[in-house]
Amino acid sequence: MVQTFRNAWKIPELRRKILFTLFIVLLYRLGNAVPVPYVDTNILATYFAQLKNTVLGLYNTMSGGAFSLATIFALSIQPYINASIIIQLLCIAIPALERLSKEGGEEGKKKIAAITRYSTVGIGFVQGYGYYLLMSRNGIIVSDAPAVWAAIVIVMTFTAGSALVMWLGEQITEFGIGNGISIILFASIVSRFPQGLGNLVSKAINHDLSWVATILMLIGALAMIVMIVIVNDAERRIPVQYAKRVMGRKMYGGQASYIPIKVNMTGVMPIIFASTLCSLPGLIFRFINLDASSHPALYAFFSVFNYNSALYLIVYVLLIVAFNYFYVAIQYNPVDIANQLRKNNGTIPGIRPGKPTSDFITKTLSKITLIGAVFLAIVAGFPIILGNITGTSIQLGGTTLLIVVGVALETGRSLEGYMTARYHKGFLE
Repeated sequence: MVQTFRNAWKIPELRRKILFTLFIVLLYRLGNAVPVPYVDTNILATYFAQLKNTVLGLYNTMSGGAFSLATIFALSIQPYINASIIIQLLCIAIPALERLSKEGGEEGKKKIAAITRYSTVGIGFVQGYGYYLLMSRNGIIVSDAPAVWAAIVIVMTFTAGSALVMWLGEQITEFGIGNGISIILFASIVSRFPQGLGNLVSKAINHDLSWVATILMLIGALAMIVMIVIVNDAERRIPVQYAKRVMGRKMYGGQASYIPIKVNMTGVMPIIFASTLCSLPGLIFRFINLDASSHPALYAFFSVFNYNSALYLIVYVLLIVAFNYFYVAIQYNPVDIANQLRKNNGTIPGIRPGKPTSDFITKTLSKITLIGAVFLAIVAGFPIILGNITGTSIQLGGTTLLIVVGVALETGRSLEGYMTARYHKGFLE
């Protein structure tokens, strides 16, 4: 990876792309340090210290700490991610959008992208208003101005910030090294690593955490990084043989190929979905402030969803597995793959075309999906178990590592692709 960046830096065109990307990331980080008006950040920081392991804690991690400081980029890329997921699901549920995404070509992709942008602004407005209500009801907003004016300024600032973050990501994709939204997410998470490492070392120095536990956590993090790298590159290749065709005096086809099925084809999305659902009861519990004596049944129900409980871990893992299968199901359609193979005179050796091919792909996909789900469950569940053993909260440690390593590998492959195209430019022309 380091060698890839060194080689890329030697190429003037790639060096300009890297510098442009770093400049955009710098602008993003500067925006993360500018708080919105009328907010008492000290009260807000104290309040968020109690919400570390809720869905708001997840939002704060994804924003690089900007969410707990109520900065202009507090919503970060969450509205864009939510809009992308919603539009992707609607493309399956609504036939018009499905035709637009599959048959619309380049023009269809542009329309889908435009719909996603507008949806991002709408979701940003809703989330910004919700964040404003959260702060206003907890005495975090301090203003001599009328409440309506403060609400308009805060909500519109959050909305504009989410739209600007989306635009910054698109600039990286177009003029930088690509994968703009992923790069911004990467920068947000990595920015919190020094603080997290410093807190871990300070706990060991102050004897709040033993050095054995500290070293164990660091070794576990390194082992998890190695496992993530291996699994992210792992794939099952289904061999495909194309029949020979004679057209005029030329013969076409006859070559062998394969269908790649990645072990971790869903990325971190199942973990994010599962974390959000499992954290919601705890967040609701903090908002309604139930009394154990007055509402024993409800109190017991919400207490079950404490992230330190064994039941929470079981539900968390089961949701990850379920969401992994769901996300794979909407990405892969074995029937379409089988039809495309038949249309191009391709067959899987030993499998008849048509339904047998579709059934074989479905069976293979199910096995690979299970392996990927187990991998994600280990990545998400191991930090919770280790945190309970050591007494340190690292619930989202596996999630952040998965995102960071995945983006780093994806960026490295993107740079290698740029360099390969440059070195073989003469052959391509």
